[in-house]
Amino acid sequence: MALMFVAALPARAVIVTDERGVAVDFPQPPQRIVALLPSLTESVCALGACSRLVGVDRYSNSPELVRALPQVGGGLDPNVEAIVALKPDVVLLAKSSRVTQRLEQLGLKVLVLEPKNHTGVQRVLDALGQMLGADDAQRVWRAIDSSVSAAAQSLPPEARRTRVYFEIDSTPYAAGESSFIGETLTRLGVQNIVPAALGPFPKLNPEYVVRANPDLIMVGERSAQGLEQRPGWSLIRAVRDRHICRFTAAQSDVLVRPGPRMGEAARLMAQCIANQSK
Repeated sequence: MALMFVAALPARAVIVTDERGVAVDFPQPPQRIVALLPSLTESVCALGACSRLVGVDRYSNSPELVRALPQVGGGLDPNVEAIVALKPDVVLLAKSSRVTQRLEQLGLKVLVLEPKNHTGVQRVLDALGQMLGADDAQRVWRAIDSSVSAAAQSLPPEARRTRVYFEIDSTPYAAGESSFIGETLTRLGVQNIVPAALGPFPKLNPEYVVRANPDLIMVGERSAQGLEQRPGWSLIRAVRDRHICRFTAAQSDVLVRPGPRMGEAARLMAQCIANQSK
């Protein structure tokens, strides 16, 4: 991931270098913003600029007021015509989006920001804060960081020996140690069965999970259907002992978005760990 930096220019203008290494200049803070990643939508709002959002992707649903905004499709392949019609000053999107070049060809400013870990979240908040002319990016980050620490401190010592498997979807894709979810689990003091060497969100052979034999499984309720019936999974300690935390759709949204609600995500994980270790 390319490092981002922000250079001050006269008259509140700034240049933000995004994760492609592309420098994007803003003569003044943008007033019309389209965000195509839920974590970016939430970050803009956390920095006090929700009113500047004029469009979002279909998955952006927090805070509540963004649900009334025009939706322009999915983040990877949104409706370009709908975005152009909103006349944004900037479009915020992920590195994996397929429309970046097309939007730039149409004369729109594009800022590619896609946090993958805790450091990335802090960096994105800083970049957005500078772009927006907001001075409280570090305050927002400190609130996130302290909430994660508080969640860790809430766990009893015996919970910290727990070996955890965090499933992203039933393919199965998992959260590895190097992901923002994995980093939160590490700060909570538990052991992730998916090492950093496998990448942030690797696709696993289901037999890998059987062999790893986790004490606790964290999974969204939508992906958890039929989990116990997967070949060999009845032998897993977490399945046998019914140590499975099934998160609701709303809770899953909190857990899988690297942004302002990571402190809330840490609390959900800590509650799961504490309840299952009793």
